[in-house]
Amino acid sequence: MFIRELRHKNGGIYIQVVDKSSGKYKVLKSFGSSTSTEGILELKKRASMWMHEHQGVREIDFTREIEQVEQLLSGITHLKLAGIELVLGRIFDNIGFNKINDELFRSLVLYRLVYPKSKLKTTEYLYRYEQKEWNEDAIYRYMDKLHSTQKELVQQISYEHSLKVLGGQINVVFYDVTTLYFEIDQEDELRKTGFSKEGKHQNPQIILGLLVSKNGYPLAYDIYQGNKFEGHTLLPVLDSFKSKYKIEQLTIIADSGLLSQSNIDELQIKKYEFILGARIKNQKSSVQQKILSLQLKNGQSQLLEIDNLKLIISYSDDRAKKDKYNREKGLRKLEKQVRTGKLTKTSINNRGYNKYLTLEGELNVKIDMEKFNQDAYWDGLKGYITNSSLTKDEILENYHHLWKIEKAFRVAKSDLKIRPIYHRLQRRIEAHICLTFTAYKVYKELERQLKEKHVPYSATKVIEIAQSIFEIEIITPKSKEIVRKVLLLNSEQRNLSSFLQFGC
Repeated sequence: MFIRELRHKNGGIYIQVVDKSSGKYKVLKSFGSSTSTEGILELKKRASMWMHEHQGVREIDFTREIEQVEQLLSGITHLKLAGIELVLGRIFDNIGFNKINDELFRSLVLYRLVYPKSKLKTTEYLYRYEQKEWNEDAIYRYMDKLHSTQKELVQQISYEHSLKVLGGQINVVFYDVTTLYFEIDQEDELRKTGFSKEGKHQNPQIILGLLVSKNGYPLAYDIYQGNKFEGHTLLPVLDSFKSKYKIEQLTIIADSGLLSQSNIDELQIKKYEFILGARIKNQKSSVQQKILSLQLKNGQSQLLEIDNLKLIISYSDDRAKKDKYNREKGLRKLEKQVRTGKLTKTSINNRGYNKYLTLEGELNVKIDMEKFNQDAYWDGLKGYITNSSLTKDEILENYHHLWKIEKAFRVAKSDLKIRPIYHRLQRRIEAHICLTFTAYKVYKELERQLKEKHVPYSATKVIEIAQSIFEIEIITPKSKEIVRKVLLLNSEQRNLSSFLQFGC
C-alpha cells in the first residue's frame, strides 16, 4: 500500500492510495487534487493518516487468490500417513531396532501395530498410505532372511533396552506359554494337535513360550510342536537366556501349568530360584489337611515347609466368589449333557469339570455331588511353591506380576492379531512371530513413555490418533522448492504432538 501522485489535466496533482500486491494497481482510496503546494501537502497528510488507520485492511482480489491457491494445490506431490513414523517410528528408534537397517523390517513391524493383517494386505496398505511398493515375493524373501539372520539380533536389542529401562539389572523373569492354532486339517512336523488353550483341540497348533521382565517387557521367545507338554518348554528357554546374557542368578516365576516334579528337580540342580503356582489339590493327603485347617481370612496367607521347599497358601474372597461361580457354571453344563445322554464312559477324566463325573453301573454316567461339594472347601485358596530366599510377602508380590505376561498374550492375540498365521513353512512362521514380538516391544515402550510423561491417552488411543496425522508435500509454482507440512488439524493431534514433542 502506498501514495500515488497523478498529474491532472488542469495542472493539479491528484492523490490516491493504491495497492500492487496482486501484481496490478488497485486504487484503495482517492483524496482529490490540488494545484497549490499547501493543498497537495494536506492531501498527502490525509492519505497518510488513512493508510495508518487501514494498514493491513485491503480489498481482496478473490479471483486472483483462488487462482494462486489452485496453482499451489496442483503442486502437491504427496499426501502420506505421517503419524505412524512420527510416533511409532520414533519409539522403534529409541529401542534400537533401527540397528537392523532394513526398511521392510521397519514397515512390517510398525504396521503390525496399525493394520495387523496378512503380509499381502499390509503391502497394499503401505502402497495406499505411504506410497511404498513391495511385492509378495520380496516379503517372503525378507521373512526367510529375518528367520536366518535377524531373530537373535531382535531379541538381543529388546533385552539390552529392557536392561537399560530397568536400571541395569534383570534377575527376575516371568515365563508362560500359549497355543496358536491353524485353520488346516493336516499335521506336519511342527503343527500338531494337542491341548489347546483356545478350545481348538481339533486344529493343529504350535506352542509359543514367552519370557518377560518385570513390567512385561519381552525378553525372549521360542516355538515348539503343538503336542509338546508345556512344562518341557521352560528349561530350554531359561537355559538359553541365562547362558546368552551370562546371568549368574536368575529367579523364574511361572504358573501351575509349568509345574512338574522333574522341572522342580532340574531347577534346583541348575541353581535357579523359582516361584511357581502350586496345584494344592494334588498334594498328599497330610498336606491337604494342613491347608484346609488354616482357616484363612480375606487377604491372609500362611507359609508351610514341605520337602525342603516353601508352600505358601493365600486366600481371597474375590477368588472364592469366582471359584464358586465357575464350579456352579461347570455343574450346570454337565447336568445338561447328562440329561441329553451325550456323555459316555470316555467322558470321565480329569479335564476341567469332567472330574465330577462317575460311572453308575456299566453304562450310566452321573455326577458325583459329594465330590462337587467337597471342592467348595478349596474356593478362594491359591498356592505357591518356591525355594526363594525372599520373604513371604515379597514372594506373593513378585508372583502377582505374572498377570503382565498374560496381558502380553492378550495384546498379541487381540491387538496385534498374531493369529491367524498365513504361513506353512516353519521358518516363515517363526519370522511372523518375530515381527509380532518386535511390535509388542514397541507397544510396551510406547506404553512406558506415555506413563512417564503423564500423557492422558492409552497406547491404543495414541496409535489410533497417529493414524489420522498426515503430511503434505508441495512443489511451489515459481521457485519449484519442496515444502513439507505435517497437518495437525484437531486438538487430539496437537496435544499428542506437544506430549511426545514431534514437530511439524
